[in-house]
Amino acid sequence: MSNVSFSQFLQQHAAHLTTPLIQVIDTIAQTCQDIDAALQQGALAGILGSAENENIQGETQKKLDVISNDMLIAALQQHPAVAALASEELDDMTPAQATGQYLVLFDPLDGSSNIDINMCVGTIFSILKTDAQPVKTEDFFQNGRQQVAAGYVLYGPSTMLVLTTGQGVNMFTFNPESKQFVLTHENIQIPEETQEFAINTSNQRHWEQPVQRYIAELLEGKTGIRGKDFNMRWVACMVGDVHRILTRGGIFLYPYDFKDPNKAGRLRLMYEANPMSFLIEQAGGKSSTGRQDIMDVASNNLHQRIPVILGSKAEVERVVSYHQA
Repeated sequence: MSNVSFSQFLQQHAAHLTTPLIQVIDTIAQTCQDIDAALQQGALAGILGSAENENIQGETQKKLDVISNDMLIAALQQHPAVAALASEELDDMTPAQATGQYLVLFDPLDGSSNIDINMCVGTIFSILKTDAQPVKTEDFFQNGRQQVAAGYVLYGPSTMLVLTTGQGVNMFTFNPESKQFVLTHENIQIPEETQEFAINTSNQRHWEQPVQRYIAELLEGKTGIRGKDFNMRWVACMVGDVHRILTRGGIFLYPYDFKDPNKAGRLRLMYEANPMSFLIEQAGGKSSTGRQDIMDVASNNLHQRIPVILGSKAEVERVVSYHQA
């Protein structure tokens, strides 16, 4: 196993990373170790279950949603390189105490419905740069291609941190003995061929025809035009589904549907879709709404939702072609 720690890895990439940016990324990694420790306590610490209130999306918050969110805010709000924060769990952006140059967006605990059944959850983060002082909400409205770093931490059988700073994707595994993340997978590339897909089929009746067509082809397996069988995987945690794609290929879809015509999609552009798209594209994959590359979507709201289709490039391009037919 590699002996390169996460901090050492960041220093080795100092040629294109500023020292303040390295410090921000390192702070996020350290805070995620604290979140991991809280998750490990679980029922022993009485932190499972509902917090008995809702977030801005109208979703019932878990106690660990709130705890994780508070940990990240406490660590980043006083960071000298951070200008402001935005969280999926909060209505508005949170100004930092310093006049830094980085904006940090995060989903503190993705897949939190999995907490009480002891399945995987994760933290997703995205970092943007700004020259604005003071920072306004509109300064966060940059498209995904403006991200200077993005990644996630997967809290699973082993805790893993996955990062891109625009020069590929690397994975780090938390070593509980040394209490640090260690480089374990370099320059990740998504396999071009795949036989796995992830989608919530309970919404099938609401999908648009292009997605209906694509999933029907996969389900036909060897007897259909694809000529091979596909397996469906659905973790109910985007971090888990994306991690599987980065590890062994596949496609993830949370497409537009007609279930709620007032919502363009289910997933949040700035906290989920953009950072995951950055990782996927850096690993040789592709991401799209079905009609537009996700990282080209103009943002206009901190909690903007969009359809998401991402993963192995050829599969995503096939779905996109059906939307264009």
